[in-house]
Amino acid sequence: MSCTKLTKLFFGLALSISALTSTQASADATLDRIKGRGTLTVGVILSGAPFGYIDPKTQAQKGFNLDIAQALADDLGVKLETVTVTPPNRVQFLQQGKVDILIANMQYTEDRAKILDYVPTPYDRSGGAAVVRKDSGLKDWADLKGKPVCVSQGSNYTQPLMEEYGAVVKALPSQPESLLALQGGNCVAAVHVGATVGLLLQDRSEEWKDYAIPFPSELIPSDSVIWLRKGEKDTQAALDAGVKKLHASGKLLEFAKANRLLNTQYLQQANKTLSASK
Repeated sequence: MSCTKLTKLFFGLALSISALTSTQASADATLDRIKGRGTLTVGVILSGAPFGYIDPKTQAQKGFNLDIAQALADDLGVKLETVTVTPPNRVQFLQQGKVDILIANMQYTEDRAKILDYVPTPYDRSGGAAVVRKDSGLKDWADLKGKPVCVSQGSNYTQPLMEEYGAVVKALPSQPESLLALQGGNCVAAVHVGATVGLLLQDRSEEWKDYAIPFPSELIPSDSVIWLRKGEKDTQAALDAGVKKLHASGKLLEFAKANRLLNTQYLQQANKTLSASK
C-alpha cells in the first residue's frame, strides 16, 4: 500500500473514531433531550404526605417532592411530567429511560451510588422512624432483636435493622402495605422515613391512636438526593445548580413549611450556608 493510501486510511479511521465518540457523548446528553422535547420526566412516589400524595378533593399530585420537581423543571425552562414509581420498580424505571430522574424518597447509600449517579447537593436529610403499638413495650432500636419488622422493598433501612439490631425484616411492596401489616399484627414495628410516618400519626390520629413513634433517635439519617443514570454529567450539573439555587433562595424551606415537614433543621442550615456563599 502506498504512503498516500496509508495516510488517507489513517485520517479516515480518525474521523470515524471522532464521529463515534461524538455520537456516544450525544447519547449521554439527557439534558439535550429534556430541552429538545420540552419536558422533564420525574419519577415520584405518591405514598403519602409530606413528600408525595394525591389530593382527595382535586386529584392533583401534591407534596414536597412534587414542588421540588416543578421548581427544577421551571429552572430548566421545560414542563414537568411525573411518573408514579414504587420502591421495587423505581431504579428499573430510571435505568430503562421511563423517567429522566428520580425524586422518590431515596436516600444516598454507597450501594445505590455504585449503579446510579446522583445530584451532589442533597435536597433534604432524613432518617427512619419506627411505628409500634403503644403497649408493645418497645423503647429503642435494640429492642427489635429477633422480632419481625416491616419495611418497603428496597428500603435502605433493611441492612442496619438486620445487621446492627438483629431484627427479622419483612419487605412489603410499599409503605401503605407495610403499615397495614403492622396493624394486622404481622410485625411489631414498621420502619419508614420519619417525616412520613410522623405526619401520618398526626393527621390520622383516631385511626392510629394505639400507635406511637417511641424511639428517641432516627435510624441512619441520610442525605435525600436526586438520582439519575450513570454518566449523565450535564444533567447532573444542571440539576445541582438548580438545587443550590432552591436552597439559597429559601424556596426549599418554603416548600417544607407548606408541606408540613416536621424537621427542617438540615434545610435551615443549607439555606444559611448557600445563601452566604452567593
